[in-house]
Amino acid sequence: MPRVVGVDIPNDKPAFVSLRYIYGIGPKLALDVCQKSQVSPHARAGDLTEEELSRITAVLERDCVIEGQLRRQVQQNIARLRDIGCYRGVRHRRGLPVRGQRTKTNARTRKGPRKTVAGKKSVKEMR
Repeated sequence: MPRVVGVDIPNDKPAFVSLRYIYGIGPKLALDVCQKSQVSPHARAGDLTEEELSRITAVLERDCVIEGQLRRQVQQNIARLRDIGCYRGVRHRRGLPVRGQRTKTNARTRKGPRKTVAGKKSVKEMR
């Protein structure tokens, strides 16, 4: 498996698909990187030469914010929202959906598994 900016990319896939395994690179950016580094996007990643891999790495380091730096940037943005106490920051702090989704019935991914609350006992059972 070739290593590009510290990430192993799959051998058997085309270069433009393999580059998507790097955090922060999507379909469009992967094609742009291949074009800028003058590498065929349809060449298998395992067949790329060391020179082609170094050109791809140079383009990524020069033009893109990726991997650890991007993750750190996202976390700093969220921390800033929390610190200023805006609505989005409060939603992040409470672990609720941030972008206006409903929470009465859905949002289980964000809220976690249901916490069942015991129901009230009826009057008949109390006698």
